[in-house]
Amino acid sequence: MNELFECELCPRNCKINRSIDTGYCKVKNEIKVAKASLHMWEEPCISGENGSGTIFFTNCNLGCVFCQNHQISHNGYGMVISVERLSEIMLELQEQGANNINLVTPTPYITFIKDALDIAKRGGLNIPIIYNSSGYENEEALKILDGYIDIYLPDIKYYDSKYGLKYSKVSDYFQKASKAILEMLRQVGVPKFDGKILKKGLMVRHLMIPGLLFDSKKVIDWVINNLPKEVYLNIMCQYTPVGDLNNYPEINRKLSRKHYETLLNYAISNGVENGFFQDFDSSTTRYIPNFDLKGV
Repeated sequence: MNELFECELCPRNCKINRSIDTGYCKVKNEIKVAKASLHMWEEPCISGENGSGTIFFTNCNLGCVFCQNHQISHNGYGMVISVERLSEIMLELQEQGANNINLVTPTPYITFIKDALDIAKRGGLNIPIIYNSSGYENEEALKILDGYIDIYLPDIKYYDSKYGLKYSKVSDYFQKASKAILEMLRQVGVPKFDGKILKKGLMVRHLMIPGLLFDSKKVIDWVINNLPKEVYLNIMCQYTPVGDLNNYPEINRKLSRKHYETLLNYAISNGVENGFFQDFDSSTTRYIPNFDLKGV
């Protein structure tokens, strides 16, 4: 656990000793989880009919002001568990029929996850492992998990640094996320399926934010120009204003349907061949998980 005594697991590089202090993410030298259950609302090739075995980790190294999961990402709700318990949760989700193990907001817990996967695999864990993150990653830290992760599912939120600074308090979001995504691609390659279920590979998500159509187009351009066409891109319209956005009135509203349709047409006309889009009524609190410590 040397990485935790001068923590540089994410690009914030707080370099704090997590056994005596916490950095930006507020994660101590321990694992904290808010929910573990079969999740039916991921992409169809991830949830399928059985569901995705989703483990929601508490806290976040990015902390966007508009986060739908603010109860855990900002407010720290969750339960402290051991590495051994984390491995047991993975096996329990497999026994429930999960298509995969879906690690949500895992970045501050990379070293613990590696240890838990070692234990779980010795215990018979054999379904794909998904690393589901904000995209704000240190590519060197991701190398710790090389060979452990089957599917990388990163966001790519902003292109212009002014938006990352305003909404996530980072000036280098795109710089770090783009490098991290290329490292993810190096590790797992393009998507591979068993029937309709994704078994391995990279899939990128982009959540469209109100008023950022031009920035979203820049994100799409980068994906087209830098990733193989086989990589799936999920362009999402589920943005829902939650939490305290009084200081951000420009995003304290739902997305424009016209802007979303414009972005989809832009992506298709410029060469995006594989991906997903959402029904416009996805913008609702109905799909926000109930964080109740279930399965923890």
